[in-house]
Amino acid sequence: MRSPIDVAVAVVLAEHPGMKFEPLAQTLGISASKAFDSVKRLIAVGIAFPDGRRINRLALIEFLEHGLQYVFPASPGVLRQGIPTGRSGPVIADALDAGDEPLVWPCAGGPVRGRAIEPLVPKASELPRRSPGTYAALSLVDSLRTGRARERQLALHALRQRFGAPTGAVHL
Repeated sequence: MRSPIDVAVAVVLAEHPGMKFEPLAQTLGISASKAFDSVKRLIAVGIAFPDGRRINRLALIEFLEHGLQYVFPASPGVLRQGIPTGRSGPVIADALDAGDEPLVWPCAGGPVRGRAIEPLVPKASELPRRSPGTYAALSLVDSLRTGRARERQLALHALRQRFGAPTGAVHL
């Protein structure tokens, strides 16, 4: 994977096998040609099957678990208004201690003030409105990019469930 968009494309295709390029691009707020190029790169590294419509879920989970934080790390930055993500996102926020400042994708009209992280796709702040499921999944991916062990474990378990991949035991 050469682009952070590749991760987002893989996540969407893992949840929606067979999705065509135009709806995929609309979901992520990218051009259809960027979606097509991303799928070609995913095929080249073995995360997408040769038909380009399905994701090797086990390979994706392995990359997310062991490679993502090194290839596309995210370091919380300055305080900004934005859309909650990572440990502050819609899926695992309730399971974690809210002691730390929230993580956000920068967005002037965002509902939360927190530490800004760079999203995987440029128009990520539009995802809660455009595609709530994709927003939830990419916020879990951000937990893998930024989180500590407990947060990463919860996010990985939730992503495995979303992708229909085998899950390990997680103690909540």
